[in-house]
Amino acid sequence: MSSLVKGKVFVVKDNIDTDQIIPAEFLMLVPTVLEEYEKLGSHAMAGLPESIYKTRFVPEGMMKTPYTVVIAGRNFGCGSSREHAPISMGASGCQVVFAESYARIFFRNCIATGELYPCESLERLVDKFNTGDEVEVDLDQASLKDVKSGIVYSFKPLGDAKPVIDAGGIFDFARQSGMIPAR
Repeated sequence: MSSLVKGKVFVVKDNIDTDQIIPAEFLMLVPTVLEEYEKLGSHAMAGLPESIYKTRFVPEGMMKTPYTVVIAGRNFGCGSSREHAPISMGASGCQVVFAESYARIFFRNCIATGELYPCESLERLVDKFNTGDEVEVDLDQASLKDVKSGIVYSFKPLGDAKPVIDAGGIFDFARQSGMIPAR
């Protein structure tokens, strides 16, 4: 994947749990089956309360999201350890999540599955962006640019996690690195 990601943001607040990211009713979908992987993506963020989030992450009847970046507050991905959460977001077309903090298992699942780049913001970005704003993310430079204002925000570098995500997850990274035999 390119180290530069451009697109619209979807903004959520604090404590977005894995039930909101992918409701339990969709956990029977098997991510390794292409049709089910795509269907999983169509349900990403479907558990967000409509009373708070009027805009749907994946529009009704669509398989993909128009939002390549999610900007969240604190404790993103809390709740269960389901790897379906980052997989559903990646399957939807989302590429990067910014949060002030993550549930550690969600953060690790992003890396292990290679579905999302989980970037840790250095300030409260949810108060600086609105859903639909355009951004440019430079993963190598650890910068997030608000296209409209031109303001650039820094985030914690991904470090050793980035090559694993770039490779498509921990198993693909291990194969490419010669740690385990290629298939």
